Amino acid sequence: MVEVFEKTRKLTLSFFPFSLTRLSFSSSSVAKSRGTQLRVHYKNAVEVVNAIRHMRRSRAKAYLENVLQHKEIIPFLRFKGARSRHAQAKNLKVPGSLGGWPKNAVTAVLSLIKNAESNAAEKELNTEDLEISHSQCNMGVKGRRRTYRAHGRINPYMRVPAHIELILSAKPGDVEKAPSSFPKQHKAKLARRLATGKAKVAVGGDAQ
Repeated sequence: MVEVFEKTRKLTLSFFPFSLTRLSFSSSSVAKSRGTQLRVHYKNAVEVVNAIRHMRRSRAKAYLENVLQHKEIIPFLRFKGARSRHAQAKNLKVPGSLGGWPKNAVTAVLSLIKNAESNAAEKELNTEDLEISHSQCNMGVKGRRRTYRAHGRINPYMRVPAHIELILSAKPGDVEKAPSSFPKQHKAKLARRLATGKAKVAVGGDAQ
């Protein structure tokens, strides 16, 4: 049984030697930050992480600080059960105007951004050009405790922490559009030509 387990383990490691994050980003040109088993609600952390993905570093920090002051809102797009509606969510065109201001999750993500910023400065990267190219939140190890109530009752006292990781990298420059080899034509004229060409296509195997 042990030999079978070792063979399976070696086979798994041979197919998956690195995680997707390590394969996608080079460590020399990016700044990483990660927090494990953070005592924040997992569902709230997912919404915060999704809201700041692909934001500029400066904009992400300003956005989260505004959320703490209730000037902006975090949209709730994935975990939408029993969420309240707020008028601020209309600015983001959130379905159902669902949003909120999860203080603990926002504070944790903001501290991770500052930590990644310090790591970028240590690597002598230009912090002004950085954007959050990767943001991910995974569920941590659930905690199960008990709380004692009146009349001898016992209720569950649960927690679902989160693992959060951020990667800051320089935003790629704009790519110039290649010159087109086709002559410029009016859209209506081009549409008529395409429609005429489609109408002349023979059906079956008798096309010449």
